[in-house]
Amino acid sequence: MAIDRIVNTTVSDDDAEEQRVEITLRPQNFDEYVGQERLKKNLELAIAAAKKRGEPIDHVLLYGPPGLGKTTMANVIANEMGVGFRVTAGPAIERAGDLASILTNLSDGDILFIDEIHRLSRAVEEVLYSAMEDFKLDIVIGKGPAARSIRLDLPRFTVIGATTRTGSLAAPLRDRFGHLYRLEFYTPSEISTIITRAARILKANIQPASAKVLSTRARLTPRIANRLLKRVRDYADINGDGIIDTRMTEKALALLEIDELGLDPADRQMLNSILQNYGEKPVGLSTIAALTGDEQTTIEDFYEPYLMQIGFIERTPRGRVVTNKAKRHLDFPDHSEKKV
Repeated sequence: MAIDRIVNTTVSDDDAEEQRVEITLRPQNFDEYVGQERLKKNLELAIAAAKKRGEPIDHVLLYGPPGLGKTTMANVIANEMGVGFRVTAGPAIERAGDLASILTNLSDGDILFIDEIHRLSRAVEEVLYSAMEDFKLDIVIGKGPAARSIRLDLPRFTVIGATTRTGSLAAPLRDRFGHLYRLEFYTPSEISTIITRAARILKANIQPASAKVLSTRARLTPRIANRLLKRVRDYADINGDGIIDTRMTEKALALLEIDELGLDPADRQMLNSILQNYGEKPVGLSTIAALTGDEQTTIEDFYEPYLMQIGFIERTPRGRVVTNKAKRHLDFPDHSEKKV
């Protein structure tokens, strides 16, 4: 399962230490935030305009694969605006009353960050529509014939939604966001800079060459880069003098079974299973899930984005296909050339 992988892009709710370190490493403003330059320019303009008018920034939807910094960017926006920041998640808001409780406790200008916003129930979404558009809250008091509806005024606030699946958002909800931005995968040089910054915060002694090696194994994702850095630091502390050089880095990554492109055993097993059982035939998502024992959503969210980014998997109308580039990496025989 994806949750057991070192290259998993989620932070466990049960791991308090991991959550604490994750928060510590997060940049607090645009100057500290590495990468996503086009997104930062657009947001800096929007924030400057909103502050000049003395208004909250318009609602923002951030989407893209997990681990790329959607929560961090939302926190940066709140810090740049100088307003309060309230965090919740779609699955945590089970009833309309839960949302009403959150909204009525906001102050003017506050930012409400809703992670996994695509997982809001339809009943909650309908309450959110008028709240986002008119800053009004319609609630029903009582039951049966005695029930009555009242409308409450809300402070002018900003919703920042984060999702890995924009297609799962209801169109009326998506249309209420004034800013829609996709977070892209990072470049190896940006990941190297992130690793160097994280090492400085963690007081880890890492050599530039080692940061470069780690940047090629981090799947172009900051969260994975920070996680690998911590594991390599542990290895260097126990098996060396604490200095993270290339020798220690390579040994630690070999122990973790992370190859030169950042693939772990689960990635390689999935690709090999597809090739061994189906060769060059397209394979459906449900079939891949059956091969790996993972949920379909896990395949879509944790396996596919990076494998597609590096050109190892292609989506076709008939299913997923493993590319020749992946075959070469796995040393799998390529039978695509016709025999003469």
